[in-house]
Amino acid sequence: MRGTDRAGEALLAPAPADARLAARLAELRTEHGWSLGELAQRSGVSRSTLSRAERAQTSPTAALLNRLCAVYGRTMSQLLSEVEAQPAPLVRAAEQPLWEDRASGLVRRSVSPPHAGLRGELVEARLAAGACIGYDRPPVPGLEQHVWLLEGALEVTVQDTAHRLGTGDCLRLRVWGPVRFRCPGTADARYALAVVLP
Repeated sequence: MRGTDRAGEALLAPAPADARLAARLAELRTEHGWSLGELAQRSGVSRSTLSRAERAQTSPTAALLNRLCAVYGRTMSQLLSEVEAQPAPLVRAAEQPLWEDRASGLVRRSVSPPHAGLRGELVEARLAAGACIGYDRPPVPGLEQHVWLLEGALEVTVQDTAHRLGTGDCLRLRVWGPVRFRCPGTADARYALAVVLP
């Protein structure tokens, strides 16, 4: 247990991965010399939400992490890899970090996490049927992405252009503005995402 809230109810300790992510988010803000207010202005995320995320009182959503990554100039996988041990050249299936955003219905597996000296990474993602997740800006402008749909149906909207992907289709793009992933089918969409830094 981590203590009690104002009503005196016991609070559960955060999961180890959530605690490490919270600590890293606080470190990044400190490294930049920003107050919570300054980070709120830069990211468009409220001070209270940022504070809860940095204290592991809430598990951040993919949309929130994307906003923070954009401010800090990192991809989401880079940020998540910073709270894990340095990845080995061979990444066994059982060792691939898994992250879930329950609010959006996204499950993300870092198949090939960022590694020193490499510009690319590989992610496997599963988006729940009917789910939609939007990113208002890329974490790194000009980020190269290859979206390969492995199962189901997926709609990827890049700025104002919607692309419908069927099983086996691959969408290649450089991300400069908003992107939205939507699973229009009745089954989950499973896709591989190759990400290459510019």
